[in-house]
Amino acid sequence: MPRHALAPAMMTPLLLLPAAGQAAELALKPMTVSASRLERELYATPAAVSVVEGEQIAQGQSRERLDESLSSVPGLYLQNRHNFVQGERISIRGFGARTPWGVRGITVRVDGIPYTLPDGQAQLDAIDLDSAQRIEVIRGPAAVQYGNAAGGVIDVTTADGESDPGTRLRVEGGSDGYRKLALSNGGVEGPWSHHVSVSALGLDGYRDHSEVEKYQLNAKLRRELDADRSVTAIVNLLDNPRSEDPGGLTAEAVSEDRKGTIDSNFYSPTRIDAGQSIDQQVLGLEYEDLAAGPGELTLRGFYLQRDFEQQLAYAGDSFVAYDRDYYGGSAEYRQSLTVGGLPLSYVTGVDVARQEDERYRDEVTIDGDHQGRVADETQTASSVGVFAQGDLDLSDRWTLSLGTRFDHTKFDIDDAYLADGDNSGDRRFDQWSGSAGLSYRYLPDHQAYLSTGTAYETPTFTEFANPARVGGFNPDIEPQKAWNREIGLRGTFADAGLDYDVALFSTRVRDSLIAYRDDAGRDFYRNAGRSRQDGLEVALGWQFAEDWRLDSALTLARYEFQDYVDGDGNDFANHRIPGLPERTWVNQLTWQGIGERFATLETRYVGSMVADDANRVKIDDYWLANLRVGDGWRLGGDTLLRTYVGVQNLFDREHFDNIVINDQRGRYFSTAPDRSVHAGVELAF
Repeated sequence: MPRHALAPAMMTPLLLLPAAGQAAELALKPMTVSASRLERELYATPAAVSVVEGEQIAQGQSRERLDESLSSVPGLYLQNRHNFVQGERISIRGFGARTPWGVRGITVRVDGIPYTLPDGQAQLDAIDLDSAQRIEVIRGPAAVQYGNAAGGVIDVTTADGESDPGTRLRVEGGSDGYRKLALSNGGVEGPWSHHVSVSALGLDGYRDHSEVEKYQLNAKLRRELDADRSVTAIVNLLDNPRSEDPGGLTAEAVSEDRKGTIDSNFYSPTRIDAGQSIDQQVLGLEYEDLAAGPGELTLRGFYLQRDFEQQLAYAGDSFVAYDRDYYGGSAEYRQSLTVGGLPLSYVTGVDVARQEDERYRDEVTIDGDHQGRVADETQTASSVGVFAQGDLDLSDRWTLSLGTRFDHTKFDIDDAYLADGDNSGDRRFDQWSGSAGLSYRYLPDHQAYLSTGTAYETPTFTEFANPARVGGFNPDIEPQKAWNREIGLRGTFADAGLDYDVALFSTRVRDSLIAYRDDAGRDFYRNAGRSRQDGLEVALGWQFAEDWRLDSALTLARYEFQDYVDGDGNDFANHRIPGLPERTWVNQLTWQGIGERFATLETRYVGSMVADDANRVKIDDYWLANLRVGDGWRLGGDTLLRTYVGVQNLFDREHFDNIVINDQRGRYFSTAPDRSVHAGVELAF
């Protein structure tokens, strides 16, 4: 289909949805959101927020990676589902797209614990989707709520036993050696409630050298002290003894063998095995008092310990390891009162966090022998943030929202390897953030809103790496800053079975942090002048019959550099930002039959993109289709047996799972699996 014809073709079926007269009536329930920290009804929230409930996360899914759960969220794009070493890459409205691996520029929280570190990086490998009950996504900057690296927010809430009682045992298997065993138990007894989930995953992988072995535990124990007070303890454990990395491919290598690898040493025909191992423990404690004076008080504390080792895909200074201690806490106070005769709800609080990484790097031969240490340093990042935001009801329909935050962030490197000189140093940043929004509830279940706000993002320790190949900080790199504006409409037509969410956004970013890879395969970063990120997001849900529902999520965007001259003097003004499709469209047609019977047909369109700043390397657009079907049977009493089958890439389309941005060796491409199947059996009692 020609590019200029694509948008009208996409929009045509969406515009027809409200015209149907056979829709079933929906039973409306007020939906509240809490990711914005000031808990409020969705139709009173002046920001683009998507909510994914537990059934969408679980039904027929393997529940291993976030892309399954978040595919129907507009403005959000995920890559790299099948490389557990590099991790899923998430971008929200362009934020987070720059990194060749992992999550940057996006705030991730699980049960109130920040998985995004003070330096702005986050890992998703410990999120237990088997126990996930709800995921909220703020589709835009949220620096007032979370400070550094909040170009968007993913907030996961896991089951607490009260909402998901009983025991569940699930066994899954599938293509490419996929196997998984999961067991959970939850319940309530008097003032106590609990939920425990454990799982074991094994995967051979679609490509050569892609094996994974992973074990997880997620537990939550809650004690009601009285009608207003409670304490919740959270434990999350991850043991990932082996994940292999097949690395990127050149276009020539892709055409020869989509499942293969390239010899990973740039100067040698012999491949060195690349991969990583992780051992992580997270402890959290939350105290909630709903009658703390005239308001509500929430206190949280957490501690994370992570041991990490990774062999990069080349011989040389390529073995990287760190021991991490990450800890902190927050205090939030909420109150509703009257000011000048007008209702006011507000939240104020403080966040503190500290990250300490004992990091080292070894010289490794092509045979994998360690020749000695070439770097040894302690990296410390600490942050303190103070925030306040409030909603003032100007009338029954109009609400004014204002917020502000101040953050102090400090980075410090203490160099213990002095053979190349003392590369110790520190950087400090102070930053104010602000937001304002106006919401108009023109009907009880319909809302229009305007909002604006600022955001900022410091380089992470990895991005501070000095391209001069010495330790310490890159002296030429600075934080990026953004200003976002947005207008939105959302609502529900109960009689027609239709709900809608439309948002138009415009973001201006200066000093954008852009990745590039040198000839030896090392990643470095530079500031890239100014960029613009503009777009339209549309999400529609239509219950057009009692058993049938259609959900659709469309994103039309433009991500471009406004002015950017690289280190070689090349002018990339008006070039597309690499690694981002400007058009995506996801549709899910679901049939929910009697009892546990269901079938979901999903189509995904991902538009074309580029892999480099110069826009010379083009990535074609593609369509995918996925299918999930399942059934269930009552075995007596509360015992239920469920079975399901999922087929991904139903029509066996060739496409890429990840694009490595600005790779100097041409290894831009990570191929995605062809048609694959997973099947599962679950016993619930």
